[in-house]
Amino acid sequence: MKPFSPPTSAAVAKAAGVSRTTVSFVLNGVQNQGISAATRAKVLAVAKDMGYQPNAAARSLVSGSTGTVALVIPKASHLAVDSFLAQLVATLNEACHQQGLKMLIESTDEEGREPGGFLKLVNQRRIDGLIMANPRTSEHAHLDRIQAAGIPLVVLTSRPSELPHLFTVLSDTSVSARTAVQHLIGLGHREIAFVSFAPPEFESVHERELGWREALRQAGLKVNESLLVYADISAQSGYEATRRLLAKGQPFTALFAGNDTIAMGALRALKEAGLKVPQDVSVVGYDDIPMAAFADPPLTTMRADPVGQAHAALKLLQAQFKGAPESSDEVLNLQREVHPELVIRQSCAQLTRPKT
Repeated sequence: MKPFSPPTSAAVAKAAGVSRTTVSFVLNGVQNQGISAATRAKVLAVAKDMGYQPNAAARSLVSGSTGTVALVIPKASHLAVDSFLAQLVATLNEACHQQGLKMLIESTDEEGREPGGFLKLVNQRRIDGLIMANPRTSEHAHLDRIQAAGIPLVVLTSRPSELPHLFTVLSDTSVSARTAVQHLIGLGHREIAFVSFAPPEFESVHERELGWREALRQAGLKVNESLLVYADISAQSGYEATRRLLAKGQPFTALFAGNDTIAMGALRALKEAGLKVPQDVSVVGYDDIPMAAFADPPLTTMRADPVGQAHAALKLLQAQFKGAPESSDEVLNLQREVHPELVIRQSCAQLTRPKT
């Protein structure tokens, strides 16, 4: 059996009775070349019947478009341990596929790479646009350079005031974190620990810490710095950070985890320390990853909706491809907001204080 050989543009041209240049112009949507509507229709029909697929590189040279979107994340290694990021990537990949786009994943901080190395994608015009998730504050200058170059860009961010001139999908995590901590305060807790999900240079880390602090201050409670520890994305790091927290000997009756993955590690550390959740320590997470409902006990958390964020980001990016508002009745705004909601499960309980 002969191996399958995909049809070439020359074969399409021969079957349609036109030149290869005409086929190239028609299949790449090039206008104003003196090609009649009838000829265009014939070429498209022949190409469809033959199952012809234009070469991506050749199409890029003709149209100036690569059909490729880049998702820029802090570290590629985070994909293995961050469930929120995995959902974001999976949703974007599927949405891009449905829109006939390809998706690249690029990281901003890997061993051997210089900061802002993802700019090579932009400088070499290997992409049509990019979506950046959870940037560091130090990377804002790179984002400004991308915008100045006229490259479509959407940033998933929690700090709108820092990027007022960029297209953003905004999740105000400081407000959401404050809601999570207020839930614990409402249950009578006063000593509330915070296990952050990453080092503080990330915007969303800073904002969730800010929400923890604001909730305590608004309730007239002291912010105990000894009850703050930083983890590093994975459940293992959440486990280790919670062990460091317990080793300090500072009493606490509730714990706010920077995300659900960290909360999974925290639950393990608390159990090993002989503490029951929620009888001894109430725990709240953030993100509402699929595993949150199956934790032991099921985890109270803030639902961040990575699926909705992914679709909103791609929609904003495609609107920039068109260079116009998305429709006459929907004016294109710079920001799309998502509002995390509190999902109450069994990892929190009312604090019963001994009578004095």
